[in-house]
Amino acid sequence: MHPNRVLKANFWKSLIAVVAGNVLYLLVFSLLPEPARHRPFKLDLGLAVDLWFCLFFYGLIELLLRLRHKPSRSS
Repeated sequence: MHPNRVLKANFWKSLIAVVAGNVLYLLVFSLLPEPARHRPFKLDLGLAVDLWFCLFFYGLIELLLRLRHKPSRSS
């Protein structure tokens, strides 16, 4: 695969994961305990929780793409 195509594919996977992760984080923000809520301009546990949501979606996208492109085994 051409390096430029790989770069574009990684960019789109990352962008989708970050947007989806942040949307989910914002949807559950009010349900999270106080320490897990990010405060602007602070390094806190909320940033780690937000990052975890994004990493979860990135892993889910990778898994779905691998399952979709998995070569079928012939008998």
